[in-house]
Amino acid sequence: MKKIAVCLGLLVATALVSFKPAGELAIGGDLPKADVKLKDVSGSDITLKSSMKNNGLLVMFSCNTCPYVVKNQERTKEICAYAAKNNFGVVILNSNEAYRTADDSYDAMKTYAKDQGYVWNYAVDANNELADAFGANRTPECYLFNKTGKLAYHGAIDDSPNDAAAVKSHYLKEAVDELVTGKDITVKTSRSVGCSIKRKV
Repeated sequence: MKKIAVCLGLLVATALVSFKPAGELAIGGDLPKADVKLKDVSGSDITLKSSMKNNGLLVMFSCNTCPYVVKNQERTKEICAYAAKNNFGVVILNSNEAYRTADDSYDAMKTYAKDQGYVWNYAVDANNELADAFGANRTPECYLFNKTGKLAYHGAIDDSPNDAAAVKSHYLKEAVDELVTGKDITVKTSRSVGCSIKRKV
């Protein structure tokens, strides 16, 4: 009986390890899950690979209602527009699977994108597949990839998520500028501040 209990315990532990989200994507790492189809608010399926532009891709994990997302709404639109202007693809991903039947439903995402004036992709990350592959845990959390699909910057939009008036360093904008001009990224990582991604338990 004891052997059976031990075996069952090992099986449970193995299962838990198997479903544990992947570790944080390292700087220089390849764009994960590039070919996974994602349902965009436009009604079309997209992939991260198909969304890449000549200079790279900006992927941001976000949602509709997190207070930090709300505080960063204008900055989100500004940096996404800036990245697009500089020939980066832009994909915002909503991974809040635990809220998918409520505030982060697909219909709610369509309304949010329209209200915010999004002219870039806002897509459902079903079952947190991409969030787990990226090791993403916060909203908002940003990943900037270069033209070869290598991670160049990971972290926050800037150094003051709580107060736009107090921003001193525009990390993501500076990373975009440095990639475009062929310079090494000065600040490659910063601390993402925001709500936790609402994964299903």
